[in-house]
Amino acid sequence: MGLIVHKYGGTSMGSTERIRNVAKRVAKWARAGHQMIVVPSAMSGETNRLLGLAKELQPATMTPEALRELDAIAATGEQVSVGLLALALQAEGLAAVSYSGWQVPVHTDTAYTKARISSIEDQRVRADLAAGKVVIITGFQGIDDLGNVTTLGRGGSDTSAVAVAAALKADECLIYTDVDGVYTTDPRIVPEARRLATISFEEMLEMASLGSKVLQIRSVEFAGKYRVPLRVLSSFTPWDIDIAEESRSGTLITFEEDEKMEQAVVSGIAFTRDEAKITVMGVPDKPGIAYQILGPVADANIDIDVIIQNVSHDGKTDFSFTVNRGDYPRAMDLLKNQVAPATGAEQVIGDPKICKVSIVGIGMRSHVGVASSMFRALSEEGINIMMISTSEIKTSVVIAEKYMELAVRALHKAFDLDQPAEGA
Repeated sequence: MGLIVHKYGGTSMGSTERIRNVAKRVAKWARAGHQMIVVPSAMSGETNRLLGLAKELQPATMTPEALRELDAIAATGEQVSVGLLALALQAEGLAAVSYSGWQVPVHTDTAYTKARISSIEDQRVRADLAAGKVVIITGFQGIDDLGNVTTLGRGGSDTSAVAVAAALKADECLIYTDVDGVYTTDPRIVPEARRLATISFEEMLEMASLGSKVLQIRSVEFAGKYRVPLRVLSSFTPWDIDIAEESRSGTLITFEEDEKMEQAVVSGIAFTRDEAKITVMGVPDKPGIAYQILGPVADANIDIDVIIQNVSHDGKTDFSFTVNRGDYPRAMDLLKNQVAPATGAEQVIGDPKICKVSIVGIGMRSHVGVASSMFRALSEEGINIMMISTSEIKTSVVIAEKYMELAVRALHKAFDLDQPAEGA
C-alpha cells in the first residue's frame, strides 16, 4: 500500500458532523493499509470571520507589521480544524496527531498573506507515519526564517497539500471538494457543463490561472514541478464507498497527452471577475518605460496580468494592464502619486468593472482559427473586446463585467462543450 495525502476544503470541514464523515473516510483508507496524511482547511466561513474581526481594528494603511498580525490571526482557523479532526480520528480508534505549519515545519518566505513555500522538513512526519499514526497538517500556513507564522493566501491549503505530497513523495494526492471534479465551465452559469474525466496538467494550470476555482494555481504548479499524481473529487459521496471506485472518480490531472485529448480543440472556459484595468496615458515612448511603470508595481507585490502598449504618437504612448481587483486601489494610488510624476505620464485612469474570459485546450496547438471562432461568437452577442492575451493553449479576452455570463454561455456553445465527449 502507498502513502496518500488527502486534502479537505472548508465546506467538507464545515460542521462536527462533516468532520466525523471526513474521519470515517480517512480511517477507511488507513485500515486498507495506506499511510495517511490529511491537510484540512479551516471550517467554512471561519477565515472570513477572523479577518472580519481584524478589519474592524486594522489600520487604514496595511504595514508589514499589520500584515504579520493578520497572518497570526488567520492561521488559527486551520489549527482548530486539525485538532478537531485528530479527535474525530481518535474516536474512530486510530492513532492520530495534528501539527501546525510551524511544527512540521513548513518553511516560507516573508511575504505575509501571500507567502510562498521554500521547503518542508519531513523527519517528524515520517517518524509518525512509521509509528502507524495518521498525520494531520494545517493547510494554508507555514513559518518564515524569523519564526513568524505566515499564510499562503486564499486557496493556500491546496498548495500545502500538494507541497506535502511532493516533499514526502506521496503516491497520490486527493483533493476533496464540494464539487465532484473539474467541469468544462462553472455549472452555475452553464447548466450543461460537463465533468471532465481527465485534464492535462497544462490545461489545469491555465484553467487555475485564468479563474477556475477548483484548484489554486500554486498547487497545480507544485504538482507539475514535482509530478505529483493529483485527483479532484467530491467529499460528499458516501464515506464508505469502495476505495477502488473512489480512486476512479472525479477528475484526474494527468501528465500524459493521449489521442482522445487531442480530439477536443477547447477543453474548458475559465473566467474571473476579480480583475481591474489600469491605463497610464501619455508616457514617453522610450526604452525602459515599461520597467519604470511596472517595476514599482511589482515591488509593491502587486501581480500584473494582461499588458498592452499602444502605438506611439508624437513620441508618447499609452500603457494598459490588469491587476487583481483587490489590489486596484493600492495600484492606482501608487501610479498616480509616484509613477506618473516620475515618468511624466499625462494621466492614470482605471476601470474596476471588467472581467477576463478564456478558452483553454491543448488541441489549440494543432488547430487554426480557434481565436477567430472565439471572437466571432463574442461579436454575434454584441460583446466588445478591450484586451487580448494568448498562449499556445489558451486565448483570453478582457470585457465589461456585465457581459461575463453571456460570454461564457456563448463560448461554451460555440465550441460544443455541451456535447458528450467522444467515447464517453
